Amino acid sequence: MTPEFLALLCAALFLVALLYSSVGHAGASGYIAVMSLLGLAPAVIKPTALALNILVALVAAWQFWRAGHFRWALFWPFAVTAVPAAFVGGWISLPTPAFTLLLGLVLLWSAWRFLVEAPEARPDRPLQRGVALASGAGIGLLSGLTGTGGGIFLTPLLLMMGWARPKNAAAVSALFILMNSTSGLLGNWASTRNLPDELPMLLAAVLVGGAIGSFMGSRRLPAQQIKRLLAVVLVIAGLKLLFT
Repeated sequence: MTPEFLALLCAALFLVALLYSSVGHAGASGYIAVMSLLGLAPAVIKPTALALNILVALVAAWQFWRAGHFRWALFWPFAVTAVPAAFVGGWISLPTPAFTLLLGLVLLWSAWRFLVEAPEARPDRPLQRGVALASGAGIGLLSGLTGTGGGIFLTPLLLMMGWARPKNAAAVSALFILMNSTSGLLGNWASTRNLPDELPMLLAAVLVGGAIGSFMGSRRLPAQQIKRLLAVVLVIAGLKLLFT
């Protein structure tokens, strides 16, 4: 990467981390969208997105936990199956056409989730552990395959099923993303032994953005306008992956 390109990438990733962490996500789909729009190779995108996700999810999980929103009983039934499944997904290297197709669909799904508010079905309904275990495995595998953390799937599920209120769902998703991203990156590293040389600079950019965004998001209501802005970026990147 040239210094100019690296500076542009760092600035874009900083903004993504700030916006995503303010609504309880680590930003993997946003990082992937930015890197796809800038033309980075799939072999670079997947491990980079997972590594960046780990750092921002760690900051977000800490902030939401400090604010008193985390619920262990809501977290572990999803995580116990998601973490090993994410390792398997991270280890698998899909052919480039299949990877870009799956990634494009995930980005479009993410955009749709930001545009459509998940309804709360009688908040605080008892968690169905069988459904949680099965859902965790599926989300974990998809997370590892695509380089995302799974929060974009877990959060709406928690809200639609009435298992959590928005702040609790965000707190649980933050730690879920952290665990999945760590497992997925370990699986990817075991398979490829490949990380970009510029990763430390990118990590520094998302660390600052994630710290600011998660602090604001854990203490203030998330802005709907932020979600709409993120959705536009995701749609553009998703369509680019699907049609180029």
